[in-house]
Amino acid sequence: MREVDMPGKYDSASVEAGRYDKWVQEKRFKPSGNDKARPYSIVIPPPNVTGKLHLGHAWDTTLQDMLIRQKRMQGFDTLWLPGMDHAGIATQAKVEQRLAEQGLSRYDLGREKFIDQVWDWKNEYASTIKQQWGKLGLSLDYDRERFTLDEGLSTAVRKVFVTLYNKGLIYRGEYIINWDPKARTALSDIEVIHQDDEGAFYHVKYPFVDANDSYDGKNYIEIATTRPETMFGDVAVAVHPSDERYKDLVGKKVLVPLVGREIPIIADEYVDPEFGSGMVKITPAHDPNDFLVGNRHDLERINTMNDDASMNENAGKYNGMDRFEARKAIVADLEAAGWMLHIEPIVHSVGHSERTGVQVESRLSTQWFVKMKPLAEQALAMQASDDRVDFYPPRFEGTFTRWMEDIHDWVISRQLWWGHQIPAWYNKQTGAMYVGEEAPEDIENWEQDPDVLDTWFSSALWPFSTMGWPDEDSADFKRYFPTNTLVTGYDIIFFWVARMMFQSKEFTGRRPFNNVLIHGLIRDEQGRKMSKSLGNGIDPMDVIEKYGADALRWFLTNGSTPGQDLNFSYAKMDASWNFINKIWNASRYVIMNLNEDTKAELPAYDTLTLADKWILSRLNDTIAKVTKNFEKFEFGEADRALYNFIWNDFADWYIEMTKETLNGDNEAAKDAVQHVLAYVLDQTLRLLHPILPFVTEAIWLELPVHAGETLVDAAYPEVHAELTNDTAEADFASLVALITSIRTIRNEANAPMSTKIDVLVKTEDANLKRIFEENADYINRFVHPKELQIAADIEAPKLSMSAVISGAEIFVPLEELIDLDEEIARLEGELKKFTGEVKRGAGKLGNAKFVNNAPEAVVAEEREKLADWQTKLAATEARLADLKAAK
Repeated sequence: MREVDMPGKYDSASVEAGRYDKWVQEKRFKPSGNDKARPYSIVIPPPNVTGKLHLGHAWDTTLQDMLIRQKRMQGFDTLWLPGMDHAGIATQAKVEQRLAEQGLSRYDLGREKFIDQVWDWKNEYASTIKQQWGKLGLSLDYDRERFTLDEGLSTAVRKVFVTLYNKGLIYRGEYIINWDPKARTALSDIEVIHQDDEGAFYHVKYPFVDANDSYDGKNYIEIATTRPETMFGDVAVAVHPSDERYKDLVGKKVLVPLVGREIPIIADEYVDPEFGSGMVKITPAHDPNDFLVGNRHDLERINTMNDDASMNENAGKYNGMDRFEARKAIVADLEAAGWMLHIEPIVHSVGHSERTGVQVESRLSTQWFVKMKPLAEQALAMQASDDRVDFYPPRFEGTFTRWMEDIHDWVISRQLWWGHQIPAWYNKQTGAMYVGEEAPEDIENWEQDPDVLDTWFSSALWPFSTMGWPDEDSADFKRYFPTNTLVTGYDIIFFWVARMMFQSKEFTGRRPFNNVLIHGLIRDEQGRKMSKSLGNGIDPMDVIEKYGADALRWFLTNGSTPGQDLNFSYAKMDASWNFINKIWNASRYVIMNLNEDTKAELPAYDTLTLADKWILSRLNDTIAKVTKNFEKFEFGEADRALYNFIWNDFADWYIEMTKETLNGDNEAAKDAVQHVLAYVLDQTLRLLHPILPFVTEAIWLELPVHAGETLVDAAYPEVHAELTNDTAEADFASLVALITSIRTIRNEANAPMSTKIDVLVKTEDANLKRIFEENADYINRFVHPKELQIAADIEAPKLSMSAVISGAEIFVPLEELIDLDEEIARLEGELKKFTGEVKRGAGKLGNAKFVNNAPEAVVAEEREKLADWQTKLAATEARLADLKAAK
């Protein structure tokens, strides 16, 4: 045996050490530069520079790496472009939290110094993320790395903003928006998470101004509100125009309790007469629907809160109080003054900031908006064209379509300091506004809008801005855009996928990517979402430390089904490691049994044994399955095909069968089997490399002819039709069935391999007899018979154990070991099984609808199955009768 640098047990740390750095230093991940090759590109969904990568990132990027590695090996000119997102509100919140621990706020530092602090944070975590990418083995082209605040992307952002503004698709206006009082910024609708909170309906008296007015015998009307702190912004009470109960009240006035302001009762169709009392208070500065009502009736807008959700001067004595503390005080005062009728506890859905978790306020504010309807219509039209984006699974296109059809204008301004500052300036003397890609020439007379753009505004441009756009002559843009595949989770279809689609269509006239692969979320072993509150988060770097990157990658892909969630478990990680250890040990055995000059090339086909032909046909089938399932993004199915081939076909059967030849004296046969082993191992490692890059490279370099090379850009396996051999597969299956049946008999008789047994094989099938005789050496190796007889006229011994396979009966005389009653019981169990199969098959073929409508090949296959079960049934009945007679 050859000496190899492969310990007897797989050690991920030594296998992975230094390997990634070598790939990067050798520029292995750059595009090929071959203009004749078909381009294939992916842009990484840029992780936020808010912290370390989590398991979801590991899953997402592993799937991308598999795709790009396979395409690179298939000869495509591949580009996988890395980058990160500045993540405005999320990153600013992290830095503000760090400052708060030092007793500082951003206002203490001022904008410029605060931004310096955020850049320090970005550099720290960007470095960590890149280290994690390396640990995962991601084949990224770092020479093209981008950041959403770099100069090129900033140019693209300004170009898009100004173009949309000039087309009337960006506008500035005063509207009710979602407000995060902790981050002190506006939020878009999809940055608001609704959750059930405990609250109450406060039923309050609103007295009539005119002492002569009344309703239902009372001098007040009853108004229910969940937010009494907004009463200071009440400017009307509304009823539905067709509500007969209140038609006489329209035009009358009531007083706002604790405020004393007179407000009218108005009629508006917004009111639902079936909900509650059918009367609602109108607070235009604190509710989006009330805002629209106020516009229709020309009502005043009174804002009662500051940007941190404390009450302002319009709240009277409650000025300066936190909104929730003010609520308690107001309720107490309403009760003390006799205005409170009753309090009804409820649980209701309340919006919370996705980033900070605090309860969102609906707040009147002047913001910048994108007019979405024209852009959405354009994106929907694109999906009906040849330039459509294909979703995997397809059902997620419905999610995209429904959102685009019900789109609202997008509030894009954020009251932050970290981000793309809005390219709008206001003249200090005249107040005139200027919007442009560059600042005004007389800049000293202008002041730039202090707000920044929503993070998703720049992220929406990612597939083309990273390629050099708006320079449409950029080499990368011309060659690699549109990109081929986007891989992302279903939780950001609204946030990101949809926005990339409508912005790409608007500015490039093309789809941003051909395909979008949607995966689910990684959950814990119990199926729960991983979160800090549950303490069930898993750091992928900890998993890599224990099991290695390849084991994590195998787990992430083995359980990967498009659109479905994935549950993490350490038991599954153990199984992943065990599989890689199996690959390692099988490969080690093969390499140790090769000569120094053994090439991964096949000898002449007609010199191959049945086992050789069988394993090559199984390899061909595996290549076909893996390649097909990669194309469909069914990575779990690809992994299963690989697992079955490597563990069952290659390691458990073929390698075991080669031992007889490798230990024998026939040098020609030994040389042939060495070449087949080298070829199959070489091709298998190539198939595995996109999934398990580290261990496959380490093993492949130990093969005699691969020293100093790399698998990264080695050719990916292809199906060779001449190696597909259905006859060899069927013949070998019969041999396996024979060996397996004899082993089963040994186990049931508790007869170890050291126990001498005779094996009698009765068959009238000449081809089957030939197969067994030509491969008697394999039978001898696997079942250790004292004597092996194969004939058509074998008499079944009275006391023996038996088995029935297709075309043959097997008898093992075991006079000293067999328990006659147990053997009869076992055969009766077999008889029951075979009877059931015959009944099922006969019933199916007796069904005229099936016979007449099913494909001819399917019906023929069912007839063959039935004949086989009938043969097995007859043989078992005869054997059972013999044993009962002997008893």
